[in-house]
Amino acid sequence: MSNDDKKNEAELTGTTQRRRPKPGVREVGGRRLKPATLMMGHGYDPMLSEGSLKPPIFLTSTFVFENAAAGKRHFEGVTGKRPGGAEGLVYSRFNGPDQEILEERLAIWEDAEAALTFSSGMSAIATVMLAMVEPGDVIVHSAPLYAATEGLIGKILGRFGVQWLDFPAGATREEIDAVIAQAKAKGRVAMIYLESPANPTNALVDVEAVSAARDAAFGGADKKPPVVIDNTFLGPLWQKPLRHGADLVLYSLTKYAGGHSDLVAGGAVGAKALIDQVRAMRNTIGTITDPHTAWMLLRSLETLELRMSRAGENAAKVCAYLRDHPKVERIAYLGFLKEGTRQADIYQRHCTGAGSTFSLYLKGGEAEAFAFLDALKIAKLAVSLGGTETLASHPAGMTHLSVPDERKKALDIGDNLVRISIGVEDADDLIADFEQALEAV
Repeated sequence: MSNDDKKNEAELTGTTQRRRPKPGVREVGGRRLKPATLMMGHGYDPMLSEGSLKPPIFLTSTFVFENAAAGKRHFEGVTGKRPGGAEGLVYSRFNGPDQEILEERLAIWEDAEAALTFSSGMSAIATVMLAMVEPGDVIVHSAPLYAATEGLIGKILGRFGVQWLDFPAGATREEIDAVIAQAKAKGRVAMIYLESPANPTNALVDVEAVSAARDAAFGGADKKPPVVIDNTFLGPLWQKPLRHGADLVLYSLTKYAGGHSDLVAGGAVGAKALIDQVRAMRNTIGTITDPHTAWMLLRSLETLELRMSRAGENAAKVCAYLRDHPKVERIAYLGFLKEGTRQADIYQRHCTGAGSTFSLYLKGGEAEAFAFLDALKIAKLAVSLGGTETLASHPAGMTHLSVPDERKKALDIGDNLVRISIGVEDADDLIADFEQALEAV
């Protein structure tokens, strides 16, 4: 059969595929390339886009099929009728060139099998939970969690009979075992959901202990509940939970991955089987990242290591100054964990850096916290974190305002707590700003 005949037969049967990017270079001279290098071009072939050095923004709602048979085959993959997913571009609720390139690069940071991106961090969390949780199930989670995550579990999923049990972020293996046992007695455990470091206390969760407790409780069960973790505060540079037993890692890409406070997005990385399960839900409810945001994230990933490294260095200098200030009660900063404590042990096993977001506990209460925040001149009074600029906020009165007072007290989210995210400014300038702001307290 001639090449033309083969081409014609392929077109008639719908087995043609759109031209894929040529394989990216993953190693040179036997040396495996680092993520910071791969962010500059992995997953993108300029020759597919008129030789453009950077990927264009593909602002289109739909994509043209080669022929009707190919369209049918693509939809068989998208709908799950045929294993393997879509073999081409179908519709922008399902996939797109910018999103696919972004997801390939995002997976690289944690050496994950696959990744997905979403319209926000909360849409990532919600899509994962909707994909995995059924009415009457039980979610085991660490505490505290981001307030919107707690609200999703308790208020939204709770309307459908979903129950939850939690353990403190720094829980021991024995404490985790006990909570999982209680959860099994209440119903099917759908997932074990973690946030580490916890927002806003910076308390670390022992992911290895959680994974071991899950395995011990469910043995060789075919469908063990996945360990899902929000890695926004330290990932992907300073903590890689997949290496410690997590199955799925979630991100608010708004934060360090985006890093310029100019976009909102979410991400998930992990095993392909789990990612495909979540992809089916994302295809249905349409929580995918839009192409422009995906393009902006491609830009941001190129400087992720540089930005996070500079911010981490700045945070260490700022915290060293704040630590002994007479108006400071204490600082929840991972660089100050006391040797020999459980938190220090978790940090040494799980983390490669202390991050740049920490909680400052002032002597006093809300009045003192507000006076400090209102006096800042360089740092901006705003929620969020992980941007190039330094941000400061009051969790008890802002991000965690909806959390009941008794629970806030139990979780150490006091009125004197100020959450600070250090940016990439000059460290000495930031110290000068905090110094004058403390004078106003």
